[in-house]
Amino acid sequence: MGYVSAPAEPEHSAGNVRSPQRTRSPKGMVRIPGGTFLMGSDEFYAEERPVHPVAVDGFWMDEHPVTVARFRAFVKATGHVTVAERQVDPADYPGADPAGLVPGALVFRMTSGPVDLDDWRRWWSYEPGACWHRPLGTGSTVHGRERHPVTQVAFADAAAYAAWAGKDLPTEAEWEFAARGGLDGAVFAWGDEFTPKGRRMANTWHGAFPWQYVPASAGQPMPGTTPVGSFPPNGYGLYDMAGNTWEWTADHYTDRHPDPAPGPVVLRATRVSTVQPRPRP
Repeated sequence: MGYVSAPAEPEHSAGNVRSPQRTRSPKGMVRIPGGTFLMGSDEFYAEERPVHPVAVDGFWMDEHPVTVARFRAFVKATGHVTVAERQVDPADYPGADPAGLVPGALVFRMTSGPVDLDDWRRWWSYEPGACWHRPLGTGSTVHGRERHPVTQVAFADAAAYAAWAGKDLPTEAEWEFAARGGLDGAVFAWGDEFTPKGRRMANTWHGAFPWQYVPASAGQPMPGTTPVGSFPPNGYGLYDMAGNTWEWTADHYTDRHPDPAPGPVVLRATRVSTVQPRPRP
């Protein structure tokens, strides 16, 4: 799951509070100072364009993605049933084969050899039974993975967790500002070089995607998540701002940023991820 942010000390009000800066750090959170930065990129995905200036106020952010252990505590306390575990309503999928409308989620599978990269279904498949505690489907488990980021959570699940934790999901602008760690305009969260001095800085794909994976160590022979904090933090002290998992933000998806983002906001942000590590072919 992705990140959660927080404003300054709340002033006896509910919801997203605009308030003065806290004097002490909330446990497990890092103060992001806020400022103006160039959001987006003209080099990679169309939805990241155009680069445009955005200002954000300071906020607190979880230092790492929400772990399996924390999400389990949330489920135990609330009885929350994730989207991937709920029965599917055929009315939401007109024309679909009812036999295939069963609870589950997408699971990444390496291919046996090179494939065209024009269709993600060659390496992602819908797996009945896959959910946050069975991330690869029936028969899989998160036992022993308590420090891994929780996966297979939908936006509704991420928002529910954040509300339970007394926080909010960050906006896309807040998330990107925090991810950059003060390196405005850099390609990666740690700079412009993918592997500085040969060192891997994040849990990302190495090798020919999606069939040839070069592991970072013998302890991770196959692609998948790693425990939070396994790689160096960025300039703000945040872990896994690149790699390991996709993460949710509060914004609706748009295929382009036609105008500068609206004025700054202050949120209590939590980091909630979705599925498996996001490879960049």
